Amino acid sequence: MSRQSIDDILTFLVVAEERSFTRAAARLGVSQSALSHTIRGLEERLGLRLLTRTTRSVSPTEAGERLIRTAGPRLEEIDAELAALTALREKPAGVIRITAGEHSALSVVWPALTGLLPRYPDIKVELVIDYGLTDIVAERYDAGVRLGEQVAKDMIAVRIGPEMRMAVVGSPAYFEKRPKPRKPQDLTVHDCINLRLPTYGGVYAWEFEKRGRALKVRVEGQLVFNNIELRTEAALGGFGVAYLPEDQVRPHLAAGRLIRVLADWCPPFPGYHLYYPSRRQNSPAFALLVEALRYRG
Repeated sequence: MSRQSIDDILTFLVVAEERSFTRAAARLGVSQSALSHTIRGLEERLGLRLLTRTTRSVSPTEAGERLIRTAGPRLEEIDAELAALTALREKPAGVIRITAGEHSALSVVWPALTGLLPRYPDIKVELVIDYGLTDIVAERYDAGVRLGEQVAKDMIAVRIGPEMRMAVVGSPAYFEKRPKPRKPQDLTVHDCINLRLPTYGGVYAWEFEKRGRALKVRVEGQLVFNNIELRTEAALGGFGVAYLPEDQVRPHLAAGRLIRVLADWCPPFPGYHLYYPSRRQNSPAFALLVEALRYRG
């Protein structure tokens, strides 16, 4: 295969991924007309149409999908090997892309990065907050961070945090007006501050367990958020009961700003893990990141 054909296939893969000639041209740093000319030339040499073009979008044809499935992974492997060779320089370098949830990013990943990055200025990290269970291979992330129970079996998983517990909390002012719940079912008559996650396709059902008995409770309230900080602030403001990571509310509990209930229904569970494909060729930069994050408690 000629060098031109390889370059043209790489160009096609970018257009197919972006589903837009405009975005692909901007990403590649070329004009849209030059990009269209390249794709037409590739299609003419193959004698096949690879893309279906409309006024609003671009999508691969059946032949295009086959080329993506067959050529895409091979070219990515070559690119990964070249990146690994480049990384064999004396100073670890390169870009590492990680997807993580808000809590793990703030409580585990960021503290590790603040210790690592000043010592290795040629390492760059892109940390993307995402509550969904992202396909890190398809989205071209180097690694992801999730709870241990959420990591796929075909991934390498490295523990990066301690066991976790959830805490059901409310402000003293709130509990002056409402009786404290004694069992999870009592929450159905409380104002609860809800969480919406794309992983669950809707409002998250609060999870409890006691002496082997697991229970999920769907609660109601005036407020629904998709992050931790606002739920914490709402609980502190007396707007209702919140279900939050224990470490997030520990200072507020110690200061008396929040009151904890149902602690006996919130047992520990596996904490955060860094995960990545088992076939990944680890660069020195990535190996340093793994060691910086590895939990040693």
